[in-house]
Amino acid sequence: MPTDQPPKTPTTLHILVGTMTNTAEYVAQAIELDSSDLIERIEVRMMDGLGPEVFDDPDALYVICCSTYGTGDVPDNAQALYAALDAQPRFLGHVRYGVITLGDSLQYPQTFANGGRLFDARLSDLGAVRLGDLLVLDASSDDNPETVGAAWCREWLALALSSPRAAQAG
Repeated sequence: MPTDQPPKTPTTLHILVGTMTNTAEYVAQAIELDSSDLIERIEVRMMDGLGPEVFDDPDALYVICCSTYGTGDVPDNAQALYAALDAQPRFLGHVRYGVITLGDSLQYPQTFANGGRLFDARLSDLGAVRLGDLLVLDASSDDNPETVGAAWCREWLALALSSPRAAQAG
């Protein structure tokens, strides 16, 4: 049933972190510090122990900040959430998200930055909508991942908060 109320603007950014060496966590923390003026609330959450219900907030945006482990897998602390999204599928059409994926192109060229790409595919399969392009951070580059991640997120948030689809997420 249609309402006369305008669509809600997202008020919270949930940054969900999958990491083995803490680099993804440092990127998420840099985003939290750098982007707090753009959105009412930023919550950085490690993926340990999270299930699909983490995506139940209809007034939120999400950033998956995930490294890659081993032969292109999601990190250990992200395995349970990743598996639960498959084992307990639910429609996530209200979810608007971005992805920061980390890897090392020199050591793992075949599976470079695959952890975040796996989450992107899984969320998309469940109806969630990615806003903007993936940010791919390469440990083999000279770029500072925290600086690049924070700058990307400021641009991404501007896009997400101005997107009609983001506003209709509520």
